[in-house]
Order: sequence, then C-alpha cells, then structure tokens
Amino acid sequence: MITKENIIKRFVSYVTIDTESDPNNPNFPSTEKQWNLARLLEKELKEIGLEDVDLDENCYLMATLSSNIDYEVPTIGFISHMDTSPDFTGKNVKPQIHTNYDGKDIILNKEQNIVLSSNYFEDLLQYKGQTLITTDGTTLLGADDKAGITEIVSAMEYLVQNPHIKHGTVRICFTPDEEVGKGAHLFDVEKFNADWAYTMDGSQIGELEYENFNAAAAKITITGKIVHPGYAKGKMINSMTIANEFMRKLPANEVPEKTTGYEGFFHLHAMRGAVEKTVLEYIIRDHDFDLFEARKRCVKQIGKDFNNQYGEKTVHIEINDQYYNMKEKIEPVMHIVTIAKEAMEELGIKPLIKAIRGGTDGSQLSFKGLPCPNIFAGGHHFHGKYEYVPVESMIKATEVIVRIAAKVSKKSE
Repeated sequence: MITKENIIKRFVSYVTIDTESDPNNPNFPSTEKQWNLARLLEKELKEIGLEDVDLDENCYLMATLSSNIDYEVPTIGFISHMDTSPDFTGKNVKPQIHTNYDGKDIILNKEQNIVLSSNYFEDLLQYKGQTLITTDGTTLLGADDKAGITEIVSAMEYLVQNPHIKHGTVRICFTPDEEVGKGAHLFDVEKFNADWAYTMDGSQIGELEYENFNAAAAKITITGKIVHPGYAKGKMINSMTIANEFMRKLPANEVPEKTTGYEGFFHLHAMRGAVEKTVLEYIIRDHDFDLFEARKRCVKQIGKDFNNQYGEKTVHIEINDQYYNMKEKIEPVMHIVTIAKEAMEELGIKPLIKAIRGGTDGSQLSFKGLPCPNIFAGGHHFHGKYEYVPVESMIKATEVIVRIAAKVSKKSE
C-alpha cells in the first residue's frame, strides 16, 4: 500500500543526503557525493525486487520491472535526477513536517525570522488540511528531484507487491547532474531500451508538459584598463561601467521576474568584476526557436557594437546551446501525452498541460530518440529556502506512475 508514512520516510532519507552538483566540474558526476545517493538507491532497487539493476561508471542508475503479461506491449520508462541545484545549498537539509496545514504562515526558522507565508506564496492555500514538508530556512529541500525518485521507487515497489496489476516492461533511470545541464549527456538511450519515457520532474500536482524552452548559456567577458584613479582621465577603461552599459542594452522587461507563459527572457544569474575585468553570465530562453536565435544575435550584436566603440578586444562573448524545445519530437507521438492525461483524470487529478519555463532531462532525451514528456513531482519553489512539497501530491504522482503502467498494458490487448 502507498502510505503517507512510507512516502515521508523514503523522501526524508533521500533529501538528507547532500547531492549538490557543480557547474564548474566537467567530470561525471560533477560531485563525488552524488554517488552516496546512487549507491543507496542501487541497494534499495535490488531489495524491492527489480532486475538488471546497473549503476554505471558515470553514476547513471538503471533498473527493470519485468512484464507480468504474456503479450507484447511498449516498454516505457520513468526518469528522475539525483542532484540538487548549486544555486542554493543542499548540505545538511533538515526537513520539517507540518501535518494538517491550516493555511497560515509557516515559521521555517524562528531565530532568523524566515517565514513561508501564504500571503506571498498563494499556492500554499490549495494544500490546506494536507501534510507539507518544508526546509528549516537554511537550505533548499531537494524535492527537485528527490520527490520524483521517491515516487518512482514507491511505484515500482507497489507494482512488485501487487502482481494482480498487469503491466509491461518498465525501465527506470536516475541521472546525475541534471541541474547543471548535463543530466542526459551520457544517458545511453539504446541501453535504456524503452519506446518512450516520462520524467517525474514537474512542480505542482497535475502538471503535464511536453514543451520547454530552447536554452543557451552566454558568458560575456569585458576587459578594461586599470590606471591609478588620480591619473586616470582619458586612460582608464572601467570594465564594470561597460558591463553596466551592456546590461542596460538588453530589453528591461524581458527578464524572468517580468515574464510568464511563452515569453522568453535574458537572465543575468551571475556577475563578478573589477576595473580590469568583469564577467557576466546569462541564460537565454525562448520557446520559439526563431526568437531564441534572435536573442542570441542580439547579445552578439551588442558585443560587436561595444568593440567598435571601446576597442576590438573589449568584449568577448561565448554562447553555448544547452537544450531545445522537445515539442517537435513529442507532437508526432502525442498518444504518450494522452495516456498520462487519462491516467491523471482517472485518479481525479485535473491535468495542467502547459509549457515548461525551463528544461528537464526529457528535453535532451527527446532529441536523442527517447520521447519524454514531463509529469508533476509535487514540489514548489525549487532551488531555495522556500521549497516545499505536499505529501499527498507525492502519493498522487506515485499512483499516476502505477496507472500509466497499467494503461499501457491494456492498449495493445
């Protein structure tokens, strides 16, 4: 039985393991500590009765739930990632469990006056009466994506324990380094051997997504000239001043905090500087590929203009594409979205079909030949101290996995 107690116990055991990834380390995984969760999961998958449990040299963990029917149906997969975001610390996570949430503010940390307020985060109110798991205000929680791992493991365990539920072969995989954009880079699609899969990496209950941003990372390095300030007239070139001008050249309203839906943006997520050198790091996002390409050209043109103004080597720009909109790969096989939608509806969940304002391993996997829509894992406000997840949403996500497996077994009868 999928119980609240079991879900909480499993989830807490995962989030208290630090698996923060490192964007500056090219190794797989980018942090050694991701192996700690991978090895725990490897042991657990064997204990619950899965087959072909394989943890490879790059920290990708795959396993199989064998078919219990005597006819051929598609092999499906479920995928989540083990790492947590480097944007906010995931070390020493201390989950706080709040039963029968009353809709009022939740004090995360009394000493530091950190409060999860329903006045600011109105989404809290839809979970009145439920059990919420939050942070203690000093770390992120890790529901992104350890809620997804909890749900996949729990669903596989439930199917093993309930053989009367008919299903075809189900493959699962837990990946490293999704949060630093590398989660699918070394994913062996041929080895995984599924017809399609679902990432359990969405947010609130009901989310079902098959569109995502086209994404690129831009690093703008601005070089100045340092001179004693008392003798600087006509000689000093302050790279920080030029960086400020560069930022103002980009559209002021096309930033994450002022956009929604299908609107793209330029997001300055890191900057460091001194007179002689300043580095700006942007992420560039748009659902429309032509607009995505136009955004990259815009950044490059600003750099070209500044080099004409300040000198040829003043601004150096590196832009690297990260992933693309999986919509074009999913639309030819839309029945895989329909199956998930119907599974939710049969469980009394209202599907929220919308575009992801971000990306998942599924976007890259879709372009590698494994169509991979995204399903809710239940968490909210990822990558920060206000992250939380309703336990009831994790239970529902677990039930969705079970229902999808059962539905696929019936499609070809």
